[in-house]
Amino acid sequence: MMDFPSFMRIPVADWIDGAVSWIVTNLGAVLDVIGDVLLAVLVAAERLLLWLPWFVIILGVAFLAWFAIRRWWAAPIMAGFLLIIGSFGYWDLAMMTLALIFAAVIISLLIGIPTGIAMARSDGFAGILRPILDGMQTMPSFVYLIPALMFFGLGKVPAVFATVIYAVPPVIRLTNVGIRGVSQSVVEAAKAFGATSRQILWEVQLPLAFPSIMVGINQTTMMALAMVVIASMIGARGLGMEVLLAINRIEVGRGFEAGLSIVMLAILIDRITHALAARQQHTQSSH
Repeated sequence: MMDFPSFMRIPVADWIDGAVSWIVTNLGAVLDVIGDVLLAVLVAAERLLLWLPWFVIILGVAFLAWFAIRRWWAAPIMAGFLLIIGSFGYWDLAMMTLALIFAAVIISLLIGIPTGIAMARSDGFAGILRPILDGMQTMPSFVYLIPALMFFGLGKVPAVFATVIYAVPPVIRLTNVGIRGVSQSVVEAAKAFGATSRQILWEVQLPLAFPSIMVGINQTTMMALAMVVIASMIGARGLGMEVLLAINRIEVGRGFEAGLSIVMLAILIDRITHALAARQQHTQSSH
């Protein structure tokens, strides 16, 4: 009497297992194409970052930090973070981590910005997608490793796939919010001057929504970085793998160095992207 009745059980797990099996069996060619695209983007980014001399990357980051933040101390501090990571012996691993983040963010933007635009232009589509995005953002990140493994096996490709699924919701949401936040009077004025729907989108709504989109890019990048350690569990090399190995071997110092390197990368990326978004917002408000 006290046990929950078995006949009321909903076999969601069985349905999902069946759906995944069907996808793997019938859409293998499509998964291969997706895997090849993900791998090509990741390998290109990784080769570029590993090919560039370390001092060139540090100088480039220092210039970007100064350009974005416009404070004299920003360049040496951000460059100092990379120097510290290099002094730990993690330069190559940090570049692999940045390549994974770069690949995941680029793919997330290619998916997220058009999807956010579609949400902003259709209330019905937004109503359908909003609870899906809620679920994606509240789902434990480890769950994303399961379909990634099923579809692509171990390696870099499932790591990028899982990272994209985890990181794409913020840029979708904030693109939608940014476009919907554009003043209706501005849109009506553009229509009065004979602008087409495409011109209104590209020349009015997207430029005015750009600060919100930049915040979405910032959040997507930070969520991609948050997946670094988890993605190492399915074969992604980089700083996350060092943290995982340190945990397995109970090497506290090694784990601290790798973890501190991830934190410094996170601060560097967050400050630069946040400053770029703030500058764009200030430029628009001054106009």
